[in-house]
Amino acid sequence: MNHKYLLTLLFLTASQLANAQFAKIIDKDGYVNVRKQATVNSAIVSKIAADEIVYAFPDQKLGDWVSLDYTNSQNKSVTGYVHNTRIKFIESYKHIPNISFDESKATFRSNDVTVEMRSDKFDYEKNKSYFLSTKYEGYTIVDKFKGQKLWGIDGGIPSSHYISIKAKIKGRTVLVPEKEIENLFNINNEFAACYYDDLNDILYITSVNSDGAGGYAALFTIEKGKYKARVVTMPF
Repeated sequence: MNHKYLLTLLFLTASQLANAQFAKIIDKDGYVNVRKQATVNSAIVSKIAADEIVYAFPDQKLGDWVSLDYTNSQNKSVTGYVHNTRIKFIESYKHIPNISFDESKATFRSNDVTVEMRSDKFDYEKNKSYFLSTKYEGYTIVDKFKGQKLWGIDGGIPSSHYISIKAKIKGRTVLVPEKEIENLFNINNEFAACYYDDLNDILYITSVNSDGAGGYAALFTIEKGKYKARVVTMPF
């Protein structure tokens, strides 16, 4: 792909995500109602438990409401509206400064937290046997890698992948499990970020990766010195 064209697509992606971002459900009742429309009288289409991570799209036209995307425990996609008092944006937590990044590494550091995200060129010939295809209405689409959904390509060959994501939080070293990063491709270290909830000792590591078409956003959560979970979405 033309380098100038790819950069244009990446910056367009970043602009599109300028307002859309990961958020956490914080309802005191233990769950929040997702409404069909941005009004308290609208039908309830789903419920999301407190502390779950969603991808939210604030819009001034919605007033005090935000639209969101969420994948539930049955792997079903939920879309709808919640009141903005029922969520907390991940970007509102303490930002861990990015001290350096290039094509192979991004490093973040504060007094208590250090994060290092390493990536490298992807060896397709060595790994091509791990890719699986699915037929959809007469079309064959490569959509899985090592049995997991494939993220970051749109019919092409991956150019890069994660090698490791490591965090050190108040003296505790935590590695994101290999299985959580092995199906994420075409890494853009420039668009990674880290946030720390000091009160609850929770670190959030986010990234937006793309080959210009197969864009996705990912969030990794490390809670009290232990890896908890990831959320990956295609919010375009």
